[in-house]
Amino acid sequence: MRNLFWLAASLAFAQGPPPPTYIPQTKFDAGQNVVPVFEGWLRNTDGSFTMVFGYFNRNFKEELVIPAGPDNKIEPGEADRGQPTYFLPRRQPWVFRVPVPKDWGQKELVWTLTSHGRTEKAYAQLLPVEEITERIIMTRGNLNPGDDDPNKPPSITIAPPGAASLTSPLTLTALVTDDGLPKPRAPVKPRPGAQSNTVDNRPRGLNVSWMQYRGPAKATFDASGPMPVADGKAVTTVRFIEPGTYVLRATANDGQLSTKVDLTVTVKPDTH
Repeated sequence: MRNLFWLAASLAFAQGPPPPTYIPQTKFDAGQNVVPVFEGWLRNTDGSFTMVFGYFNRNFKEELVIPAGPDNKIEPGEADRGQPTYFLPRRQPWVFRVPVPKDWGQKELVWTLTSHGRTEKAYAQLLPVEEITERIIMTRGNLNPGDDDPNKPPSITIAPPGAASLTSPLTLTALVTDDGLPKPRAPVKPRPGAQSNTVDNRPRGLNVSWMQYRGPAKATFDASGPMPVADGKAVTTVRFIEPGTYVLRATANDGQLSTKVDLTVTVKPDTH
């Protein structure tokens, strides 16, 4: 009996431990490619349609520059259709739009991205299951049609900035108006004696955030996240390290709905 016990134990040891039920995902800070994503299509009032795209940068830190052209193109038609050329890490949904005529039918619109030696494509087609609405985009995916919701999205414009240079930061002033809905939620107060290990510094209520959409190099914003709107405006600065044309995007969010606006900035080379 003892011999049988040791034989069973030896066999179990030889087979090794059971395989894990979960293998953690490998995280790459850099070296990975960018995947274009077709988010859906919008039906326009004039009978035409709009294809909506986003992207997924597989990197956790690396931000890629992929100029419009052979490695970043829309087909059929001109390669440059206003798609992003600067790619932030991870998932960035509902980033840009391409209008197509009312007689588009079942043709495909293809966005092709090549980065780090790998090519990916997103295929856009007017399939009924892919139809989305503006509200889905403004709420970042909420399927509630909002028919009984009195809240209206905020309105945002950018004050004309001064001349951009490589030697000094450029001031960006977002002018925002809103209907005051929804009312900002009051911060949750911890229970007496309770310990909290998390600090939520996100602004509550109306706020503005900036992202880089296009450009030959990284543009660095002074504010790295949402900024509260005070007296109808939110102010930050941005610095550039290379000359060229940049597109910067500001998003106003009232806590439920959002509105975007783009600003094109031309940075001239130093004359010294």
